[in-house]
Amino acid sequence: MSRFSGALQLTDLDDFITPSQECIKPVTIDKTKSKTGSKITVQADGYYEESESGKQKLQKVEITLQDCLACSGCITSAEGVLITQQSQEELLKVLRENERLKASGDSDKVRTIVFTIAVQPLISLAHRFELGVEEAARHLSGYLRQLGADYVLSTKIADDLALLECRQEFVERYRDNADLSMLSSSCPGWVCYAEKTHGNFILPHIATTRSPQQIMGVLVKQRLAEKLGVSGSRIYHVTVMPCYDKKLEASREDFYSEVNSSRDVDCVITSSN
Repeated sequence: MSRFSGALQLTDLDDFITPSQECIKPVTIDKTKSKTGSKITVQADGYYEESESGKQKLQKVEITLQDCLACSGCITSAEGVLITQQSQEELLKVLRENERLKASGDSDKVRTIVFTIAVQPLISLAHRFELGVEEAARHLSGYLRQLGADYVLSTKIADDLALLECRQEFVERYRDNADLSMLSSSCPGWVCYAEKTHGNFILPHIATTRSPQQIMGVLVKQRLAEKLGVSGSRIYHVTVMPCYDKKLEASREDFYSEVNSSRDVDCVITSSN
């Protein structure tokens, strides 16, 4: 992924990217041309500027992932750095290194590669390639195993656990006669926005239940690790998610295990990565 655009100027690693810093990439403007009388028209193949000198197609502006995530002043530059570590290139680098270690017989450094696939991107891929969901799951699982995955899991059990935990939390709030307003915590973009924009006004109403992605992180780095007889740090956990904000969620310090010295989710990719 690319770096932040030049429009985002940071003064300190702890500074938040404020809404006043527009997340756009400025295009070069030829100041020698007169701006008098020009107008913008929309056509099927794009936007055009019409002036006395003629009609010219406007350059398309590119926006990076970090620009998109930062548009509401949600992330710090430090979090931006963590997000850049979660990319297709980084994933392939880890897979290649793991295969090299296996080939060299250096088994002490080989990591167990685990992929967790969310339901939404699986359905999207099934639709894209005109396949049934189960057939798409088999194709995707086989492809990931070919790349070097040791295990390919689904978030289905974590989805169910998240719903059950949210229900239990709501019941407990009701019994305590607290405010019955309870908002979901599954969307990391929403949680980040609430934390850094509205603070205590909204936070008491947000459920404390982990999202399905992070529930799977615990199941993989703790339960699966115990079953395999390895440390959680020896597992490289990749999730395939429907939203880029899941990268930001996996980067949160809340989901770093001091016991395992690793994050519950090491890398997040999406079906559009």
